[in-house]
Order: sequence, then C-alpha cells, then structure tokens
Amino acid sequence: MAYPGVARIELPILQELTATGGVEDVRFLYNRLAGYFPQLDETEVRALENGHRAQWRHLVQRAGRELSCKKQIERRQGRWTITPNGRKRVSDEGQSFSLVDAHETSRTDELTHADIQQMLLDIARVLGYYGQSEFDYYDVVWRESESSPRLSHVFEVQHKGNIDAAMAKLKRAYEAQRSKPFLIVASERDTNRANRNMSQARTGAFHEIGRATTILSFEQLNRLHRALTSVEDILAVFFER
Repeated sequence: MAYPGVARIELPILQELTATGGVEDVRFLYNRLAGYFPQLDETEVRALENGHRAQWRHLVQRAGRELSCKKQIERRQGRWTITPNGRKRVSDEGQSFSLVDAHETSRTDELTHADIQQMLLDIARVLGYYGQSEFDYYDVVWRESESSPRLSHVFEVQHKGNIDAAMAKLKRAYEAQRSKPFLIVASERDTNRANRNMSQARTGAFHEIGRATTILSFEQLNRLHRALTSVEDILAVFFER
C-alpha cells in the first residue's frame, strides 16, 4: 500500500480541524484523512475505513505529534485542537489561489455573508427543500424534508481569502452523504478563477470534488433569487401534490 509520508499528512490534519471548527476527536479523523490521498485506491481506502490498517493510524498519530511539537495543534485525551500557528500554516500552504475583494458596481458589493445565506434559504423554500443555516459547521444545508437525515445540498459562502476551509467542509459532506457541494464566491472574476483552478486540480486534497462542485458568484445567486422568488406563488401551484 502506497502510504504517504508523515509530513504530507500534517496539512490535511490542519485543514480538517479548520473545517470542523478547530477541534475534533482523532477517531473521526482517520477515515476522512484517507480521502486526501488519491494514490490510495478504493480497496485500500475501504480497508482503512474498516479499521484493518493499524499502520495508517500510527502514521496519523506521528503526524499529530509532529504538529504538536511545532505548536500547530494541541492534543488532549484524543481531542486535537488547532492553534493560531496551525491556522497560519493552513493559510500559507493551502490552495494555490485565494479569492480577492470584489470591486463590482452592482448591488452585490453590499451583500453580506448573512444576506447570501438568507437567499439560499429562500431558494430552498421556493424549490420545496428544507433549508437551514449554520448547521454542523456548514453555512447552509438543504434537505428533501425537515425530517430527512440526509443533506442533499451543502453550501459554503466565501467572500475573500483562501478557500481551503470551505472546500474541506464541502469535501466532508460529499464523502459522507454524496451531498451536492456548492461554493458561493463574491464576484464573477472569482468564479472564473475558482473554476479554472478546480478544473486543473487533477490530484491533491480536493481533486475528487472538483468536478462535482458548482461555483456561483453573489451576482448569479442574486439573479436566481430574484427570478425564483418573483414567481414563488406560481411555482407553488406546479409543485402542489
């Protein structure tokens, strides 16, 4: 089995901790970290998930000790917490592109993170989904119904900065339930840059969800929101059962 070296496991650990709010039980990290390494084929990943590879757990623990020595995480009774030094490393060494501030003249300049979340909730309602914001570290999630355990759609809203944390969250949702991942970015320019970079990500941490992720700008979402909410009453008639 082509295991990665300890040094290569360090950054994915930090990315996972960032995606889960900064702290996680190491027992839940073992399986998720395997998805960061495309050289592990499906059979090998399944073996890891079934707990048949003590060597993998040993490698993750060694990487954790290295991160602890570098003061990038703290380890207490099986719970690992990222430190400011660890967050800085994620920012410095993460995805090769970051989003920039939008300088467009449209109303999207004034849209806040909360505005975008509310738009996504409104669109969910119009389309017959149950939407919820700030659920389990995700910005917005949709379900087929309020009682459905599966997250059908997961959205991360990114105004500026490095997108590693957002992509790590989307990756987690996609691998857990094959949720449809959406990345909402500030401008059309950011959309083009993100699409271009994701299409080039043939290997690496996010290569698997690059093709599955839909990337929309604030303006695209704003137009969709206006169009759908303007005919909400009519759509309700079509969807009525």
